[in-house]
Order: sequence, then structure tokens, then C-alpha cells
Amino acid sequence: MGELTRRESGAVERLDAARMLARVEHWCAINSGTRNLAGCAAMGETLADAFAALPGEVTLVEPGAAESVGADGSVAALAHGRHLRVTVRPEAPVRLLLTGHLDTVYPVDHPFQALTWREAGVLNGPGVADMKGGIALMLEALLAVEAEGAGFGYDVVINSDEETGSFSSAALLAEAARGKVAALTYEPALPDGTLAGARGGTGNFSLVVRGRAAHAGRNPADGRNAVVAASALALRLHADRSPRLAVNPARIDGGGPNNVVPDLAVLRVNFRPADAGEIARAQALVERAAAEVAAVHEVSVEVHGGFNRPPKPIDPGAARLFELVRASGADLGQAIAWRDTGGVCDGNNIAACGVPVVDTMGARGGAIHSAEEYLIVDSLSERAALSAVTMLRIAEGALA
Repeated sequence: MGELTRRESGAVERLDAARMLARVEHWCAINSGTRNLAGCAAMGETLADAFAALPGEVTLVEPGAAESVGADGSVAALAHGRHLRVTVRPEAPVRLLLTGHLDTVYPVDHPFQALTWREAGVLNGPGVADMKGGIALMLEALLAVEAEGAGFGYDVVINSDEETGSFSSAALLAEAARGKVAALTYEPALPDGTLAGARGGTGNFSLVVRGRAAHAGRNPADGRNAVVAASALALRLHADRSPRLAVNPARIDGGGPNNVVPDLAVLRVNFRPADAGEIARAQALVERAAAEVAAVHEVSVEVHGGFNRPPKPIDPGAARLFELVRASGADLGQAIAWRDTGGVCDGNNIAACGVPVVDTMGARGGAIHSAEEYLIVDSLSERAALSAVTMLRIAEGALA
């Protein structure tokens, strides 16, 4: 190991590996798939109790408004669970933001619900890495630095909808990011500890196409085929993809009996822009394609959705934070590297607020979003130590 201060060494020595593992096992036994509102509520209450050990105000925040577009083209309010917020020393001159999510991708009826040991030190289970392991080590690191007399301020936000885009928590994240010198988000690192660097953005659109029904044999010319128009729209959008803008028409809902010209279709499209300029291009592309297809096929096209995750570049502030994390890891005997990724998370939203963020401070693990998801248990202590030392150094002005 390199040089750690007395306070840094004290915080690392206070970390309790057994306590972190017990939290993971307890929390992963609670199904908190995003749409399982009862499970998210139970998980939120459980986390509120756990984070009450910190010297701050713990609240469960009501979700913001969000909507969904049904297969029938209807737009309805979409319910989400409450989000956990913890505020500690808001008056402190140096303040951090720490974020995570309590939801998983495994619904209540998913067959993957149990914890099993794949081998010694490798735990398989829903959410073990993404990210109940990350939340467990975040809390342990905070308890350790508090025991060492940490004087910095911080907010913790753990939302209930990250896996589906953070639509009901985006405003909360933006508000919590204000005034923070840096942010740490606890998405899982890669199995070897590599962090995510720059990220692209993402946007999801539902385009509701309304045509005119007619008999497919008697008077098809009187109809306006919404499925054909939606297909043309998908091809039109896909044709404008580029190396810096991925366009994925993912699904068309609509149609009916073979003898009826369909009058309704809903096209779902995902965009992955590499930078803000590509967001502007994609938005113009959607508007232009919708107008052109509507005119050619004599249908109406309603556009719903937008870009919920802006791209996250590595700007000078982010580069300084990454270097601090790397140096902290080196002094702990951990080799820290990072690489760019096409995935997105709340780190995108935080970076868009002008706050430097490292968003893969969580546990080492892999196969996330599958029944093979696993946690490397020793990484709970490793990564908690990395967080504790990083936070203490930020508090001492390492980013100034």
C-alpha cells in the first residue's frame, strides 16, 4: 500500500465485511423490480432504517410524474416507488452527492429470486452487483468516515426507477446535484475493477401512428395502413443512423385480423447519441421523419418520449476526479483503470448538471441483468475502502 493518513487508515480498518455481506443477503431477498411497487416500498423502508444510522435527515420522496404509451396508443400516468434521500451537514463548505438505485430488472414473477454460492467468494443472486452490493458498501464507507469525524456534507439519493430511465427521479437527482463538488454513483464495476469512463446518451420514443380501417378485400384503397406507415417510419429512422448515433427500431405494436386494414400502430425506437450535437440531430430526424411519413401515407403520427440520459464526456473536472480515484486505489493496492462504454446510468444525468462523477464505484461483479448475475464478495471491502479514502481526500480539498 501507499501512504494513507491516520484518518484514512482508521476508516479502512473500521469496515466490516461480514456486515456488508449480511446487508446484501437481506436486501436481495426483497424483490424490488421496478414495477413491483410493493417490493420497492419494502426496500425503501428497509434502506431508510439502515441509513438512519447516519447523522442526517432521512426522507422517502414521492416520485415525480411519468407517463407510458400503451399498445393501444393511450397515454397513462406511470406509478413508481418512493426515492430515498439522506441529507447530512447541508451547511458544510464541501458537499458530495452519492447515488444508487434500489430497483432491479427482475419482476416479482421472474424465476430468478434466490441467492446461491457459485463458488467460494462468488455470490449469485438478483441485484447482488446491480446494485444492492453497491448500496451496502456505500453505507459502510459512510459509517466509517463518520466514525473518523468526517466534516464534509453530502446527500445520498437512492431512486426506485433507474433501471427504466429515472423518469420519476430525474428532477430529484438534478436538485440534489446542485452545489456539489463531486458525485459518486454505485453502479457495479467490471469484474477486474475497471470503471466506466465516457458514456453515450440515450433516448426512447413511442410514435403513435393512426390510419384508417377498411376491409382488406372489399375496399382496401379506402384504408390507410398504420402498420405499413409505422414500418416505413422505422426504415426511415434506421437509415439515418451513423457511427455517432445508433438507431434501434425495437418494436411495433398494432394490427389485427388479416381481413382488416389496420388503423393503429405504435413504433418504439431507441437512440444512442455520442454527444449533444447528435441529440439535436436525432430530435430533428424524428420530427422530419414523422412529418414525411404522415404526408406520404396519409396518416397522423404522434411523437412521445425524448432523451432522458445526456451523453457523459470526460471533461477536465471528471478527469481530475478519475485521477483522484485512481491515486486512492493505488495507495490501497488497487489498480484502477477505466474505459468508455455505451451503457447509461444516473451518472449521465449528474454530469449534465456540471458535477464531476465517477459512476461505477460499486462492487465488482458481472452478468448483470441476467440470471447469472454475480458478486465478488471480497470487493465489498475493497470498494468500500476506495470510497472512504476518496471521500476523505475530496473533503481535504483534493479537487480544489
